[in-house]
Amino acid sequence: MTKLQKKYDNLAQFVSNRRENLGLSVIGLARKCNLEDSTIINIESGLELFLSVTVRQKLAKGLKCSLDEIKLYEKNEDYNFVSYDKIESLKNEILDNANNKAYVGICPVCGSKLIVRIAKLYDLDDNLVLNPKARCTKCPFQLHS
Repeated sequence: MTKLQKKYDNLAQFVSNRRENLGLSVIGLARKCNLEDSTIINIESGLELFLSVTVRQKLAKGLKCSLDEIKLYEKNEDYNFVSYDKIESLKNEILDNANNKAYVGICPVCGSKLIVRIAKLYDLDDNLVLNPKARCTKCPFQLHS
């Protein structure tokens, strides 16, 4: 088996070029893959960088390529574990900026923008507990408390 060589810069270019070479429209590919049109649009616009196993399998079948070809173009970072101290610091930073609507967190893994929110929960004694949540716009990082 030969090693795959990258011909495109990213998943969006790969899917778009492959679809066009097959003579398919976005809607045509979506129907062929049994996926939503919006899924194909999001992939080709670069919004989807990581695919679920199911989407990857359907897309490979529709594009007449291997799963490995698609995996080659998916965003593949070396995601090291984030230290406990960094997580605690991020939680405190989110809580400190709870009233700042313009606050944008920075992902500790890739440095991209975080989408943050604070969940308001109640414990068994009916005391309010603020629970910081965050997810990265570019990588799979999520902050759960």
